[in-house]
Amino acid sequence: MNIGILQCDDVTEALREKHGNYPEMFARLFKSIEVDLEFNVYRVIDGEFPKSIDDCDAYITTGSRYGVNDIDEWIQDLQQFICKLHYSRKKLIGICFGHQMMVKALGGVVEKSDKGWGVGIHTSRMTHIQDWMEQGRNEISLVVSHQDQVKLLPPDVIILAASEFCPYYMIQINQHFIGIQGHPEFSKTYSKDLMHVRRDRIPHEQIESGIASLSLPLDDKLVTRWLINFIK
Repeated sequence: MNIGILQCDDVTEALREKHGNYPEMFARLFKSIEVDLEFNVYRVIDGEFPKSIDDCDAYITTGSRYGVNDIDEWIQDLQQFICKLHYSRKKLIGICFGHQMMVKALGGVVEKSDKGWGVGIHTSRMTHIQDWMEQGRNEISLVVSHQDQVKLLPPDVIILAASEFCPYYMIQINQHFIGIQGHPEFSKTYSKDLMHVRRDRIPHEQIESGIASLSLPLDDKLVTRWLINFIK
């Protein structure tokens, strides 16, 4: 299976040598679950898109420091590309920014949350268990890093996981789109380093509680198994 990574940002240069860039994070994690997966990277942040939506079997949209409501040309182009994927029933995994862009492209609303930044490890309860979910769980824990959230869902959405902090944490749209606010590709060490880098914009109390949360276990590989099952 060939998966297209729609890259919407770069890891900040100060952390790139230690942690790699976003496509490397995804490839490393997904190949730890299924070694025969192949990846093509499209730097949509630079205006690079697949020539055809059929160039890959499925797509992943990465996170980003940008917001889905920004007016940059590449963000508008990405929204149109996601609409094409939707109309063609092409499989898409939206991660964080990608989750929010999926919602906005299909008529939902994304806004900066009045709850502030979500950082560190957050736990969400499962609200809907699907057949492709192995080892069914009542809750999942992943690294998060965001201040925008989905506020209004588009039609035909199933809420798969939710929390008080993030009511639309994981969603499914028909049988081809899945979005998740958390980052299965982020390690605990990357989360900690990223929080330190962003101390100038994230309140001290949230940084400290985020770092403390890193003692919790992660469900990164379980959720990745689910995502692979879904696109297959």
